[in-house]
Amino acid sequence: MKRDQALAIVKEQLTEKRYVHTIGVADTAVKLAERYGANVEKAELAGIFHDYAKFRPKEEMRQIIVEQQMAKELLSFHHELWHAPVGAYLVQKEAGIQDKEVLSAILYHTTGRAQMTKLEKIVFLADYIEPGRKFPGVDDVRQIAKKDLDEAVVAALRNTINFLMSKNATIYPDTVYAYNDLVQKKILEE
Repeated sequence: MKRDQALAIVKEQLTEKRYVHTIGVADTAVKLAERYGANVEKAELAGIFHDYAKFRPKEEMRQIIVEQQMAKELLSFHHELWHAPVGAYLVQKEAGIQDKEVLSAILYHTTGRAQMTKLEKIVFLADYIEPGRKFPGVDDVRQIAKKDLDEAVVAALRNTINFLMSKNATIYPDTVYAYNDLVQKKILEE
């Protein structure tokens, strides 16, 4: 699917502000894919569709999670996480995207997971560091992303975990697994 066609499909699902964010994520994903030797077209497509379900009604997302037998524990965590797995499902069903790597990058763009693929890391990171993002620590992660993909993902995960802990919020297990996996990988390399 071409960029213009994908953006036209996504634009119908998003607010203007979220659409601008989506373009930033897609463009950032392309740059990261070029830098780290990943498939540029897949990175762009996953970046464009990553928030496809962001504004679906909570009840619709809940129903899809139950009907499609997605991870049931997801329902006991903040609904902000739901749009990623629901989005991967709906992108396949409604937009006809069948590429498993693209769908997986959409699925894990909010939580990460252990054993993330390069494309999953790129979309996760692009969503975190796209130019419109402004929050403490994001500039540091942008600088790290210029040198080391895994280190940048670890920094983003660490910031996310610390932020959630500061709010006394629960942390989805895949996020902890992603962090631990990448930190252990680094330890083993030393």
